[in-house]
Amino acid sequence: MDICLRWKRKNAFSLAALAPLLPRTRRVKAPADGIMIYSLVTRQAASVFREVQNATTDSIFIAGGPHPSGDPEGTLRYFDYVVIGEGEVTLPELVKVLLGGGDVSRVNGIAYRDNNGKVVRTPKREPIELDDFPCFDPHLIKAPIEISRGCPWKCKYCQISQMFGSKVRHRSIGSIVKYAQHYKDLRFVSSNSFSYGGDGIHPRFDKVEKLLEALYAIGNKDIYFGTFPSEVRPEFVTDESLEMVNKYCTNDRISLGAQSGSERVLREICRGHTVRDVEIAVERCFEHSITPTVDFILGFPDETEEEQEMSLELIKWICGKGGEVRAHYLEPLPGTPYAHVLPSKVSEKVNSELGKLALKGKVTGSWE
Repeated sequence: MDICLRWKRKNAFSLAALAPLLPRTRRVKAPADGIMIYSLVTRQAASVFREVQNATTDSIFIAGGPHPSGDPEGTLRYFDYVVIGEGEVTLPELVKVLLGGGDVSRVNGIAYRDNNGKVVRTPKREPIELDDFPCFDPHLIKAPIEISRGCPWKCKYCQISQMFGSKVRHRSIGSIVKYAQHYKDLRFVSSNSFSYGGDGIHPRFDKVEKLLEALYAIGNKDIYFGTFPSEVRPEFVTDESLEMVNKYCTNDRISLGAQSGSERVLREICRGHTVRDVEIAVERCFEHSITPTVDFILGFPDETEEEQEMSLELIKWICGKGGEVRAHYLEPLPGTPYAHVLPSKVSEKVNSELGKLALKGKVTGSWE
């Protein structure tokens, strides 16, 4: 039976980590006979579900990734099995059992429907050690190097702590350097690049510097640290961390998560930092000739028009200093405390002002 990875550019990061762990895999761009493996986020869910529902192939459909992990029951309306959370151990074991005709109830970390249509969840998996598994196989699919996994902050809109836990785990420097050999431009995955080596709350910049030193020592590499597909938290933006970026890295921008200009909203969403932390981080960036690209979310539940205007004023201040902003509308994600909330409407004034900034190239994103 063929093992097929449903290839989409936006799920390449997940597939890169899983492909080396599965036998005889092939990438496909449509359903095929065999075991069909999907990884998806919420924005992809509707189109993926339609594809699976309309498939005429002889397939066993397996789903993993943020959306299925947050909503296994809903996903099982279309899929045969859901891998919940980390897939490095669970997915290969499930595939092996399916190929051998074994008992799937013995596979931890999955959900499926039994013969009576009842959803069954098997026991949860323990978190993995990143060094025990590859980032990617360069002969199959490459991806940015995941240096850390997990987050202690549990922001209400975010799936990271639900999927990967609140304890931050790190890939060793030796392992990171090994995978760095396959790139000229080095980019990384982490919920907060500047938290490398630490617990995600207290910086360990000595360990960050050891990592950057090791990567820099390879030579002939462009190091992009604290940029997409990662970002940094504002309270981790210090003179020391920015000096390391200037010393070792190619990027003259960093991606910074602010999310709101309202203190009440920041407390409500459990961000763990203040508006002043954001302002200080932005000012420090400019002092070090680094351009901040700052993320905001609009539409939090019970967010007032006045609070949206607080975010707008902070956005205008950042743009006025020469920074850049990415604005987003709240997307309730399954498995989070905001999974079933109704986002508040963005006011006409805020929408209009953001539109004007977008026309000037200062703001990007979709905030309606």
